[in-house]
Amino acid sequence: MHETDPLAIKKLEEWKDWKFGLLMHWGAYSIWGIVESWSLCPEDEGWCERKKGSFQNYAEYKKDYENLGAQFNPVKFNPAKWATAAKDAGMKYMVFTTKHHDGFSMFDTKQTDYKITAPWVPFHSNPKADVTKEIFNAFRNEGISTGAYFSKPDWHNENFWWPYFPPMNRNVNYDIKKYPQRWKNFQDFTYNQIKELMTDYGKVDILWLDGAWVRPDSVVDKNIDWQKNIPAGQDVDMTRISKMCRQLQPGIIIVDRWVPGPYENYHTPEQQIPDKPLPYPWETCMTMAGSWSYVPNDKYKPTNTIIHNLIDIVSKGGNYLLNIAPGPDGEWHDDAYVKLKEIGIWMKLNGEAIYNTRPIAPYKENNICFTQSKDGKTIYVHYLLKENESIPSEIIFKGTEPGSKSVASLVSTGKKLIWKKENGVTKIVLPKGTTASHAIVIKITNG
Repeated sequence: MHETDPLAIKKLEEWKDWKFGLLMHWGAYSIWGIVESWSLCPEDEGWCERKKGSFQNYAEYKKDYENLGAQFNPVKFNPAKWATAAKDAGMKYMVFTTKHHDGFSMFDTKQTDYKITAPWVPFHSNPKADVTKEIFNAFRNEGISTGAYFSKPDWHNENFWWPYFPPMNRNVNYDIKKYPQRWKNFQDFTYNQIKELMTDYGKVDILWLDGAWVRPDSVVDKNIDWQKNIPAGQDVDMTRISKMCRQLQPGIIIVDRWVPGPYENYHTPEQQIPDKPLPYPWETCMTMAGSWSYVPNDKYKPTNTIIHNLIDIVSKGGNYLLNIAPGPDGEWHDDAYVKLKEIGIWMKLNGEAIYNTRPIAPYKENNICFTQSKDGKTIYVHYLLKENESIPSEIIFKGTEPGSKSVASLVSTGKKLIWKKENGVTKIVLPKGTTASHAIVIKITNG
């Protein structure tokens, strides 16, 4: 981490204690139930294949896609319901897609008419039309910290993809050196939109910037495949943006994803969990179902998997940002609520071993993970149960040795446990009748 702002450093320490957050991808693309934005990108990748509308003709397809807002009317939108479910699951922060790469703004920006509050969008007349404001307020009301996802590239903006030229890939489609004013216009547009989010939407704890190909020349690595085509000068001027954000939202965490340098306050491994702790603050962002965006009948991960992921991530010092995608009607899949409720039941019993903890070697040993209190006086042993696994009679591990006067107990009940140490192996006896779901957590307090 390169951050030097003392308020941001303090906020980042708080963020490390939160552990569990919600990410939401939502936009007009949910009407078609397709991958967010990427089908607009003229790159031959299977995951951004065009499957709806006039998919055989790019120009017609782009027109069809950009007209989806004319059908967007999420009348079941009820962010208070989402916020309650997130809080009950033990989530401490949220990040919402205020604008994805397609450029459709999910907030009442004054910079463009390509937004959810525009007169051509049916939902504009709804009292909750400014969904970003409604979402932020609802989550803040539940004590949940707010984060604004914002895409640096904007494939609708004429100063990013100039209509004079066809787009060639995800990058700007003209020579920035030849048309510097056009790019300056785009920098100002980006700055002004972010300033609106920093000014008109209450306290914002995180600015979560996506679209890492929009970056300064100094950090472009042509040896990396997706960076080979990045043109010179494709930089939104993060120094200017960061200064403004820090003035308007003191202490805000800025996450310029995948761009090395002072504006990436923490790293964001996507859809994966690192094998070992990372030497900087980090957060795994991962989907609860199969897709970032709404897909009808999407398959949701088992609760057991989600809880095991959370424990695994936290044991290695990371946070878990779990994505749920609202549908075109403004509602989540029923499965999302079911999973959050089940997670919440486990967290209410065992959250002590998750929140405010720090990693301790060996972090993970087979199906056992370890965390510790910040003062180092308490170690938590998480035994990950397979689906339908019977409760074992004892838990055995080598990784960390309790002191001779240490006291072991079940976190869920406080019940004291018998334990012994032999040849560097610790055995903790679980009494008959012990019950647990997903993971058994044992607290070892040093005597």
